[in-house]
Amino acid sequence: MPYLIDGHNLIPKLGLRLDSMDDENELIAILQEYCRLERKQVEVYFDGTPTPHAGTRNLGNVTAHFVPLGTTADDAIRRRLKKMGKNAKNWTIVSSDRQVQAEARSMQANVIASDEFAKQLKQARRTAPKSTNDRKLSKQEVDDWLKLFEQRRHKP
Repeated sequence: MPYLIDGHNLIPKLGLRLDSMDDENELIAILQEYCRLERKQVEVYFDGTPTPHAGTRNLGNVTAHFVPLGTTADDAIRRRLKKMGKNAKNWTIVSSDRQVQAEARSMQANVIASDEFAKQLKQARRTAPKSTNDRKLSKQEVDDWLKLFEQRRHKP
């Protein structure tokens, strides 16, 4: 089941800081990892975006909506729910806003509070299989790569 997420509700629940310059990108990276691990689809909404940077970006299984100043992520989520109509029941809304939760329930969408979803994200990361393919390059392999890069750099 895909998710519609109020990003700024979720950021502090994950221990990230809303006043960080990179808070949205940090959350997007976490959501991308979650989507990869759990095979999910996510739409995340961030409000307060200056006009030249507002818009939608598709980032794999994460679609990030940067909502322009003057409107809120809550409003954008409500519009998206209305546009879905009966298909809203196939989505889960992640928000701590009670009004958004109530509207989502009235559309028969599933609802999870941001702090509960943050726990799911953390659990998915803890239980993810660890890669066993990591191996260190030998000194000889590193030297061979450096030679190859140096040769390519000097070719016209």
